[in-house]
Amino acid sequence: MTLPVPPHFDPERVGHVWRVPYGERAEEARSWAARHGLRLASRDTRRVALLLVDVQNTFCIPGHELFVAGLSGDGAVADNRRLCAFLYRNLGSITEVAATLDTHTALQIFHPAFWVDAEGCHPAPFTLISAGDVESGRWRVSPDAVAALDPDGDLDLPAHVLHYARALERGGKYPLTIWPYHAMLGGLGHALVSAVEEAVFFHSVARASPPQFEVKGNNPLTEHYSVLRPEVLTDPRGRLIGERNRRLVQRLLDCDAVVLAGQAKSHCVAWTIDDLLTEIAARDPALASKVWLLEDCTSPVVVPGVADYTAAADAAFQRFAAAGMHLLRSDSDLDEVLG
Repeated sequence: MTLPVPPHFDPERVGHVWRVPYGERAEEARSWAARHGLRLASRDTRRVALLLVDVQNTFCIPGHELFVAGLSGDGAVADNRRLCAFLYRNLGSITEVAATLDTHTALQIFHPAFWVDAEGCHPAPFTLISAGDVESGRWRVSPDAVAALDPDGDLDLPAHVLHYARALERGGKYPLTIWPYHAMLGGLGHALVSAVEEAVFFHSVARASPPQFEVKGNNPLTEHYSVLRPEVLTDPRGRLIGERNRRLVQRLLDCDAVVLAGQAKSHCVAWTIDDLLTEIAARDPALASKVWLLEDCTSPVVVPGVADYTAAADAAFQRFAAAGMHLLRSDSDLDEVLG
């Protein structure tokens, strides 16, 4: 059953940061549930999960560190307007919400402070570092990073970064990208977008369904686009530096349907879906039909004159659809779509 959007939702505020009035929204959510006859999520006979990938200020608010503008210039803001409305309209159909939180500190392999050139200068944001760049010495681990992260030499960071860059190339991953400092733990950019946080909070009270938060990306030795696994799992000696998130995979596949949205379509969303598809293929390819991709609630990374991942993102979504996943528009009635 499609519901009206609650009157507190203001689409014009989605691109701004503000404090959610929790007490007021909780009272409204309880009244809303009573008015529309919403049952407790625990009583759902069909369990539907909504997975929100990195819907954080750092990616979604203009002027923040890695705002995902897409081709339109306001990509993530428009996406989140549609996403909030989708959640409110389908409040009674969505059983649980899980949100990933990209989580970083300064000295990580994809941030400028980790690397220096022969003159001791750090790479500019959006620099790509290949295995050849590491082998030639064009880029090397900063002595400050070594002192902070590997004072005893056990990690052997020079060997690790070469192994890492080669592993990305062998695995068909994006090359190591130096990103602007973003999603910094404890900072404003790390938080969920206010309007999305408000919608998730409203759902949690109206349906008595606590949201699940999945932290990713705090390992200094690897990128972590997908919430289901880091880009590289081992160091040069074969020791694990990260693990697959099998718990979340199982939680999602235990549901009758999984709906995905978030940022960016070309990176964290695409790799999360790709890893979920890999897990599905290893179990039962037919499980792909459980997955619904909110194609108008996600945008690719586009940096004019620097990078445009639109084609890569669109190709990935077409591949996911060919594997049995469904493309979904945010104006859809979930009950009607799921049957």
